[in-house]
Amino acid sequence: MWKRAVCTKDCPDTCGLLAKVENGLIVSVKGDPDHPFTAGFICQKAGHFPEHVHSPKRITTPLRRIGPKGAGQFEPVKWNEALDEVAFQMQSISSEFGPQAILPYSYAGHMGLVHRNAGHAFFNRLGASHLDYTICSSAATAGYEASLGSGPSTEIQSAAQSDYIIIWGSNTLTTNIHAWPHFKTAQKAGAKLVVIDPYRNSTAQKADVHLMIKPGTDAALALAMMQVLIDRDMIDHDFISHKTIGFERLKARASEYTPSRTSEICGLTENSIISLAVAYGKAKSPYIRTGWGPARQLKGAMAMRTIALLPALVGAFDKPGGGITRALGGAPSDLNSLIRPDLGLPCTRTVNMVELGNALTKLTDPPVKMLYTYLSNPAVVAPQSRDVLAGLAREDLFVVVQEMFHTDTTSYADIVLPGASFLEVTDLYRAYGHNYIQMAQPVIPRVGQSRSTLDIFQDLAARLSFKNKVFSLGEMDFIENFLVEDSPYLKGVDFEMLKSGKPVRLNIPSNPYADGFTTPSGKVEFYSQTMADQGLDPLPDGQVLRDPDGGNKYCLEFITPPHHFFLNSAFNEIDAIRRKVGRARVMIHPETAGTRGIADGDPVRVFNDRGEASFLAHVTYDTQIGLLVAEGLHWPSLSPGSGVNQLTSQRLTDMGKTCAFHCNLVEVQPQAN
Repeated sequence: MWKRAVCTKDCPDTCGLLAKVENGLIVSVKGDPDHPFTAGFICQKAGHFPEHVHSPKRITTPLRRIGPKGAGQFEPVKWNEALDEVAFQMQSISSEFGPQAILPYSYAGHMGLVHRNAGHAFFNRLGASHLDYTICSSAATAGYEASLGSGPSTEIQSAAQSDYIIIWGSNTLTTNIHAWPHFKTAQKAGAKLVVIDPYRNSTAQKADVHLMIKPGTDAALALAMMQVLIDRDMIDHDFISHKTIGFERLKARASEYTPSRTSEICGLTENSIISLAVAYGKAKSPYIRTGWGPARQLKGAMAMRTIALLPALVGAFDKPGGGITRALGGAPSDLNSLIRPDLGLPCTRTVNMVELGNALTKLTDPPVKMLYTYLSNPAVVAPQSRDVLAGLAREDLFVVVQEMFHTDTTSYADIVLPGASFLEVTDLYRAYGHNYIQMAQPVIPRVGQSRSTLDIFQDLAARLSFKNKVFSLGEMDFIENFLVEDSPYLKGVDFEMLKSGKPVRLNIPSNPYADGFTTPSGKVEFYSQTMADQGLDPLPDGQVLRDPDGGNKYCLEFITPPHHFFLNSAFNEIDAIRRKVGRARVMIHPETAGTRGIADGDPVRVFNDRGEASFLAHVTYDTQIGLLVAEGLHWPSLSPGSGVNQLTSQRLTDMGKTCAFHCNLVEVQPQAN
């Protein structure tokens, strides 16, 4: 029997799935052909979901640590014992140090609205430290909103009508595969496809033009495009006059970024910059798909802000197929009925999740005495991981981990709670790559003794005698609360169709900018008074900031874009995928490799003052001189020495307080025997 489901991984596509179930087991997963956007095909990773759910390595009973921290030695215990121990530790720590000594840590291991947010009300009521959820997209969001305002952006499907597409800092064929058919439709109709990315990834290889930009110079390139467009009068004066503010100030700033000067900054030829700008200006319907890469620099928000202004110069928002896409979809309604921020105290401290290493090793008054981790694998994904691991190894830190598999993080747990998979729970899913929502119900019973995230927190709430009604509600109760007819995104939505499991379009126009922009001025803001009021540069700025910890000691840039067969740290648990991927590799340009005596396939050591990681060298012209590229993330426990986040820092971006994952200076040398 085929049952409808939804992929819950942290991917913009949020695919509609069909799971084939025989005798209570999932034997196959394929794409749902009736989904209007994902259209019946899935990535290679998703085809392994049956192995994921029914793996013999899956944790199916609660566990208690019996060996030293980090050794991963456990004994099975009953649920009551495990939850009683967690509740006891919460009460004891709260009594001695205060509840802020407890820190929850979670992110996007499950993207359903119910279970992703299920712990928030509990930790608010407990009085635990708040976690600032900024590790991924906050800088991109802050920069984009400073220029264009909040809300959904140009619908990806419309790009099929574009005659000039720029994919800027996104490996579409790996991270947004269902956008590709729309780009190909445009390309086959004559559109030019341009990729701007520091290395030649799989998407760049299929582009008409690939501009191999230096990391962190995206804003400078965008400003140079503006300079050419303005200088050659290839701009939409009517749009600028009626729908933007600050053009004259922008004009002065852009004049500083001539193609000649910018070519030195970006590592591109002057002619390639001019050609890019002129082609963009001549296009009838130019379209930009932004990725998260440009925002993962110290000035990442400014990069996104600057790129987002380009369509306004040429009036692309008013042209079918034109515009820019950052994120789509929208919360169907207010999630406060689930999150319950009112249960917390306004004076509760906030810990930025990027700075977990500092929180576990340096934070005082009070120190973190309990870390409760769910829907994340911080030992692998958190930056400056040497500090994270040092904190996790503290004997005085009680660590609780909800997980399906033994990960690098569970090795440090005192209690492990077996989580249910997304195919065993009910949830409501919104996307950030299209404008459809979908509800999914379990396709199989829960495997072993696994429990959903919501059930675990409701059980803990009962043990701590939390009486608020929110702690007695189930999955469908919350979904019913979300589906309110006065929500603008849900106006006209067929709720019964939604509850049947079919994808339903949110009430979002295909051109969300037709009625203006949700900035304070209601216009595109070339000049942002809000940023000026915050003491920030109110104009786009192309200044490049390199890793300040590198100094003159390290000279190689190091970036860690997504791997085609992993998603963040997910899918490492599947043996077939890991065998296909093999050892962790680092791309090195032949000139960079040659001056260091490195040959293709050699084991190498990449290092800086924050740590080191081991790889096999992949000597290739697909990267540039002075740039190392390691697609990830490999679990160090399964690929020894491959912890790339040993090399990343906890420094925060200019706005949004995101991790600057792609701003690292390192050195590489042959691995000693």
